[in-house]
Amino acid sequence: MKIVHFADAHIDMVSQGKRDPASGLPIRVLDFLKALDTIVDTAIDERADLVLFAGDAYRDRTPVPTFQREFGKRIMRLSAARVPTLLLVGNHDLSPAYGRAHALQEFETLQVPFVHVSSQPELLGPAELFDVPLQVISLPWITRSGIMSTQELSGEETKGVFRELETRIDQLVALFIQEARGDLPLILAAHASVQGARYGGERSVMLGNDLVLSGSLMRNPRFAYVALGHIHKAQDLNEGSQPPVVYPGSIERVDFGEADDEKCFVIVHVDNNQETRVEWRKLPGRRFIDRSVRVESADELMPACQAALPDPEEMRDAIVRLTVIYPREYESMLDEAELRRRAETAFEFHFLRRPQLENRVRLAGDQTISSLSALELLNLYWKSMHIEPAEAGDLQKLAAELVSVAGQTSTD
Repeated sequence: MKIVHFADAHIDMVSQGKRDPASGLPIRVLDFLKALDTIVDTAIDERADLVLFAGDAYRDRTPVPTFQREFGKRIMRLSAARVPTLLLVGNHDLSPAYGRAHALQEFETLQVPFVHVSSQPELLGPAELFDVPLQVISLPWITRSGIMSTQELSGEETKGVFRELETRIDQLVALFIQEARGDLPLILAAHASVQGARYGGERSVMLGNDLVLSGSLMRNPRFAYVALGHIHKAQDLNEGSQPPVVYPGSIERVDFGEADDEKCFVIVHVDNNQETRVEWRKLPGRRFIDRSVRVESADELMPACQAALPDPEEMRDAIVRLTVIYPREYESMLDEAELRRRAETAFEFHFLRRPQLENRVRLAGDQTISSLSALELLNLYWKSMHIEPAEAGDLQKLAAELVSVAGQTSTD
């Protein structure tokens, strides 16, 4: 049996920037859709028995209709090709308010052929999976408020609630395992965090605390495979052993936190009489190049910045970030226009300035603030602000005149 497993499409996560003149869509959205097309084409061309999407189709539960249309087109292609498809609801697809519609609701409401949407924990068999000889324990994203409502939990502190939820989920999965048939492979599919997983850049887009499922729950030998979503870094949490416990990761890089991550989806080969085999398929994705340079002298500033940039061919169509750390007094020497000209082959160029102030001017060991006059304190202030000596001298003279006038006025 061949299963295509992917997760965290987030097709509208990056919806700003340059637009494609032909479609009118943001080019970065097209990057995500291109990856999704690769997955759908593979499922159809290689005659997958099941496509399993482990959650997070969009950035949030209220996607723009245009983006809903584009995601829907791809799912409808699977439906038209009669490829059974299971869609789990992820945290970005779900409203925090219990009972509100989720972002995948239209597939469920319209009962799209060969598409099953899982919005609550359930045990699915061949009847729900369009005669695929398989069983799936589905754990879509579980909200604290939802479980508290259905399980009548009190509003105790967060960690206590999560501990109670973890216990109940363990019990629920154990019950599903008891109910499952012994003659068919059993898969666990979940949109969740799992103990021991390595997080990627999605930490910048995740909100709130996570419910964390135990690694021992995932490694139950009764499972033929564990299909996970939610964490953007591709990884097998039980590598080299059975069952494979796989996060395929997000289908496209979201930000520079994922610059070095490989983007993948997974072909899972399941045989009830043999070990499950996982085949990783790489997605090209748009390249991110992140460079940083620290400069200590004025003469080195621009040469060091230019040297830090890759050559134009390496930057072509990539998203490039250059971070420059330098003393604040060199600010006027930075030629940003020249750096942007050198990076013109890049799809996007992000230039981050990080001016640094020197350490504060410290008082001599035998001095205290109270022992210094107003003018002496002011002189220290000019130094701490790195104001040129000539300008500081002029300001100090003006300040002395003001202090003198103020003293005369108070005497009068």
